Amino acid sequence: MKPAAKDAFSVSELNLKARKALERDMGEVWVEGELSNVSRPASGHVYFTLKDDRAQVRCALFRKQARFIATPMRDGDQVKLRARVSLFEPRGDYQLIVEAVQAAGLGELLAAFERLKTALDAEGVFANARPLPYPPRRLMILSSATGAAIRDVLAVVGARWPLVEVTLIPVPVQGSDAAPAMIATLGLLNRQTRLDPERDAVLITRGGRCLLYTSRRF
Repeated sequence: MKPAAKDAFSVSELNLKARKALERDMGEVWVEGELSNVSRPASGHVYFTLKDDRAQVRCALFRKQARFIATPMRDGDQVKLRARVSLFEPRGDYQLIVEAVQAAGLGELLAAFERLKTALDAEGVFANARPLPYPPRRLMILSSATGAAIRDVLAVVGARWPLVEVTLIPVPVQGSDAAPAMIATLGLLNRQTRLDPERDAVLITRGGRCLLYTSRRF
């Protein structure tokens, strides 16, 4: 029998019941997966996504526990988490509240990248690669204009090479459009920008990863 309309839950009541049910029935679990979108706001908490090739779940590691985590937490790392299954009531988001983190080897996506790099190297793709200019005179950065990665890069460049001329070229760094957009932007740089291969470089970066190229043709 369907419940009468007068017995309907409010959204907040529903989310409260769902959270209590998850925490009661699931309790604490160990989960293995790959880190993605790791974020460390000023609060000291760490927020990230844990994923495999078919699914993902949001995770929160609060400051009190984060102080005791010795494992580096970077995008692409494969880890095992001890966590409580819960739900963030204001948004209705299912999540893991992380209590402990253990390294579990190289992330599968990063491992796939290394396999691809090895295969391309065997084909001679990198045979004509130039040495990187150090330091570069001019640095063209392809990255998200709003992500944490660009802030980190600018901080490091400002500390190490304060005289380098930096130009940010905004591109998407996530989703199916990211790779085609980066390739198209590199092609545009080749056609329209006069770069000196001995003094200029192009940096492609997102959270946890970067690729640095000289200005040779791509």
